[in-house]
Amino acid sequence: MNILLAGLALFLAVNGAGAVEADGQILDTLSFGRVDSEKAHGLTAQASTVVAGALGRQTRTFQALAAGSWEGGSVEFTMKVDGTRENYFTAQLWGSDRSTNRLILYCEGKQIGYRHLGDIDVLDAPNGRAAYPGRFYYQTCPLPLALTKGKTELHCEIRATGSVYGYASEFDKYQKAMAGDSRGLYDVYTHVEGCFVPPEDGALGEAPVNAPLRMGPGEEVLGQVKERVNREIDKMMRDGRAPNQHEMWFLARAYHVGWTSAAGKAEVVKKIVDGLDGLYVAYRQKPDLALNGPDIYNNEWFGVGPAACAVVLLAEPLGPYLDGEIAGAPGVTRRAGLAEMFAACRDLHRINRRQYTNQTIIIDTYGIYLPNRAVEMLEPKEALTEEAARHYLYEAVALAPWRGSDKTLPGLEKAPRTDWQMGDNYLQLTKKGLTKELGYVGYYGEVLDWMTAVYEATEPAPGQPGDERLKAQLVKVAHARAVFREPGLDEEGNRAMLGETVIGWRDEDHYPGDVIYGQRPTWDSSGLGAAAATRDPALIGYVQEMFGDGQFFSGVAESLKGGSLRVTAGLLDVPDDYAALKAAPAEGARLPMAQGQPDFVFADEEDGVVVVKNGGETLYVSLYWRARCAINFLARVHYTVPGCDRIAVVREEEQFDPSGLVYTRPDWTNFGFGNGGPRYPGEFHSALAGEKLPIAKIPAGIAFKPGDENPYAGRASFYELRYGKYLIGINASGDKTYEVKVPGDARELVSKRTGIAAGTVEKVGPGTTVVYYLGR
Repeated sequence: MNILLAGLALFLAVNGAGAVEADGQILDTLSFGRVDSEKAHGLTAQASTVVAGALGRQTRTFQALAAGSWEGGSVEFTMKVDGTRENYFTAQLWGSDRSTNRLILYCEGKQIGYRHLGDIDVLDAPNGRAAYPGRFYYQTCPLPLALTKGKTELHCEIRATGSVYGYASEFDKYQKAMAGDSRGLYDVYTHVEGCFVPPEDGALGEAPVNAPLRMGPGEEVLGQVKERVNREIDKMMRDGRAPNQHEMWFLARAYHVGWTSAAGKAEVVKKIVDGLDGLYVAYRQKPDLALNGPDIYNNEWFGVGPAACAVVLLAEPLGPYLDGEIAGAPGVTRRAGLAEMFAACRDLHRINRRQYTNQTIIIDTYGIYLPNRAVEMLEPKEALTEEAARHYLYEAVALAPWRGSDKTLPGLEKAPRTDWQMGDNYLQLTKKGLTKELGYVGYYGEVLDWMTAVYEATEPAPGQPGDERLKAQLVKVAHARAVFREPGLDEEGNRAMLGETVIGWRDEDHYPGDVIYGQRPTWDSSGLGAAAATRDPALIGYVQEMFGDGQFFSGVAESLKGGSLRVTAGLLDVPDDYAALKAAPAEGARLPMAQGQPDFVFADEEDGVVVVKNGGETLYVSLYWRARCAINFLARVHYTVPGCDRIAVVREEEQFDPSGLVYTRPDWTNFGFGNGGPRYPGEFHSALAGEKLPIAKIPAGIAFKPGDENPYAGRASFYELRYGKYLIGINASGDKTYEVKVPGDARELVSKRTGIAAGTVEKVGPGTTVVYYLGR
């Protein structure tokens, strides 16, 4: 039995037979607000109102069951299904509606999908923005085979709830109350084709014509940035207390920025010395501060690394203070005491590294490398060699295999024993330059700000060139991310490029994405950092595209609304970076998805992701989709054609080397990972509970048991997805060749071959992807 048959045989044996993809028509349609349609489907409603909707249609919205309640109204109804095939459920929503409330589908009393980051999402998880202005869009999810097998109709219910805060561990902080009405529901459908095709008799709306360029704000924002930064500096300098480590880091950076009131000031250095003294005294009283540093966000990632950054940045002006005694620690010189503290920070983070790419980049830079640079400056004999310390950075950005956490800390010149928890050849980035967490991620994969920090960490002094290998890797990642910016509209209806997040593993309620061109603006950086640091022509071109669309200063103005020191520190480089890039020669590069750019296919076989620009269509697909614990035979699709946007989770075929192990889905309705997340009061059961999924072969030497999240457990060697007119095959293996049978006359978009006849069997070599477009 070959690998595909072995995998599918196990899957079908435990879940029931059903076509992975088949031709078919819409089985049933319920039009909300139409009396005849609602009556025909036996609809009953609670806390739900029929209101006038878009394009002269009626729609149903849902209200909270009580003031301040997280629970909202609901509707119950029946829908026809095909008991012999895979069935899908699709909801029609109006793209101009705004809400943060959610809609959840239940069938036969059981919840379809997970409330937070499962491989099947809730029916609607909006973010308060207009998702697709002026047009309808469609959300599609698969119905479990066990739920529909042998049936002709299904009892369905849609319930409204408030939004959630995914980082909370307590239910009261996790689940939010409903805020106003939900978005309106128009039509819902059952069907057997993964790619839903709207009926031709329904108006879909129209895209805004000639979206305007944003005309403001403008360069006056730079004055506001300077005023805010200097106000913060002056406040710190007037404050009688010693600065905390975040403030020390900020002041040390500002010392090197010529327009700030801290530039070159001796009193700034003295202020930082006072802060270092206070931090050391606190560390002596509580040594675990070296791992979980005070006064910094995500403190377990940084330890006292920000204070080490201040020391490295001020190496020369701090010199006269280093052999003096630390105030509050009699007999301890700053040189010895600070070296001890930063060495502890370095070593504690060496044995507490994180697997996810963005986290290991931060920890290895601020928790290990920069503290070691500070130790090298203070007590060279206690430092790792530069080669040994820089190796952690290379691992974090996939210039070397990721060793995992150090198990012991032997002599400084010796290689540490490591746990190699992901095997001895696991790289944190794919060959194409995307992060691994575990597959493609949207916002958490936007690591250009952190990778710029990695490169700048190796600068001998501020403004001097850093490690060229790290710089080249930064450019590579920036180019890879460029295909994940798609044309859209900002909040005011102006032309913009938006980040693609629909197919992201760690993204939720992020549709539509933020305005992003070359680099995502964050709390810590504007959209200019990578371009300013590397001066790469393509990245400069993307920045110039952003300037041309008038979208740069609006992002800075939005950052200015944030009140934290983290935001203020992130603004420090903006004026100088803007001046340098504004003066750069014009570059012709534009983002690949921008209007007028040529068609293309981007595929990353390791992350199982495909991006297609084909005429007026764009297609983003994650074929390796949130398969944390086992093979799940699911893909996530974001498909846009003129006038219609579709978001779907659909079935696909996967070939893999089976381990013989099986993962049984727990009865979780909240998180699709971890321990299922905070539990909800009352009786909620998952329609997926008990589903048995095969586990792919785990490489030898990696500890694993069924239920563990693991990058190998759910990763197939070959993926095949038929979605509408597209047939996609991804060979993620390194040494096998697979075959696909083309079901109709087609052209292959990667090689640009045409005239491929129906029934042709084509080979897909190791590490390659094919995308067939069926029809002329």
